[in-house]
Formats: sequence, structure tokens, C-alpha cells
Amino acid sequence: TTLLNCISTIDKASSGHIYINNNDITKLSSKKIAKFRREELGFIFQDFNLLDTLTAYENIALALTICKINYGEINKRLNIKDILNKYPYEMSGGQKQRVAAARAIITNPSLILADEPTGALDSKSAKVLLESMEKLNKDLNATIMMVTHDAFTASYADRILFIKDGKIFNELIKGNDSRNKFFDRIIDVITLLGGDVRDVC
Repeated sequence: TTLLNCISTIDKASSGHIYINNNDITKLSSKKIAKFRREELGFIFQDFNLLDTLTAYENIALALTICKINYGEINKRLNIKDILNKYPYEMSGGQKQRVAAARAIITNPSLILADEPTGALDSKSAKVLLESMEKLNKDLNATIMMVTHDAFTASYADRILFIKDGKIFNELIKGNDSRNKFFDRIIDVITLLGGDVRDVC
């Protein structure tokens, strides 16, 4: 979470540099930081962060007040057309998170930051969301950086960095492995860590 906060400029890095699209975001002015967040980043949070008084469509439309982008195609990809007129209290956890994902990608950001996106979901909803995110990554070429402590969630990624005590402990690249085989490799690394995984990106 600290890493994501630094990348999103919510927290300021105490040392070092962060480059996104060849731009050092640690040197941006406050005015440019706001523009960077608005145009370059999308966010998916564990607790959804939807506004209860707005429908799914209105929550997504908030991101479109500045950038006029057609939402139709993305709605189809995320399978949320049937819940666009529902309020958050009328949705399941999985539906809320799919709306949050649609909101995150609607402006075609350079990077989508996902902080434990399946943490509040049951296993079925988590699987649906992860498959949707996997599809976004492949079909829309969306770059997604996800933080999770869950090996099953991590197995949907193409590349994993294991972080322990603030440092990179190991790296795994899926390559041509099946998801099940990749999951087994993840468990092997977790075993090396003594079962103590601080963060997986």
C-alpha cells in the first residue's frame, strides 16, 4: 500500500525516483501532480469507494466530467450494463468492484493501481473480477499494478514481485505456464518466505 501511495503521489517518496512514461513523478509540481493523477492513473480500492447516493452509471460518469469518452464498449467488457442504474446498496460486492474497475479504466489511464481488489469479495466474485481484469489487460492493453497477500489472486498476474521488509525478495514471470502451475510456483516462494508475505505486486 505504501508503494502504491508513493506511485500515486498520495505519499511523497523519502528518497529515490519514480518514473512513469519516462516522467519522474517525484519532481512534479502540485499542479502537474493533479493533472498526472487525473489523466494517467486509475484506482481500484479494496472497499470500492463508490458514492452511495449515485448510481453505478453516475459513479463512472464522475470520471468523464473532464474527459468525454464513450463508456459503451467498456461496459460490455466488464459485464456491468445490467447494473448501471443500480445504487451501491443494491449491488453485490462483486458488482460494486466491477463498477469500480470500470471507473478506473474509463479514461484509458497509463496505469491502474489496484490495492487488494479482492479483499472484500467472496471467492466467486473474486474470480469474476480477476478474469475481468485479466481481459482488460489483454484486450485493452491496460497496465495493472496490483498489491495482494493472496496467492490465488496473484496467480492471475503475468509478473510478480515479492516484497519483504520493504525490499524485493523474489520475482516470478508467468511465461507459458498455466495459471495452476504458476500458482504452485507462487506457493514455493511463499514457503521460502516462511509463509510470511508482506506484499505481492
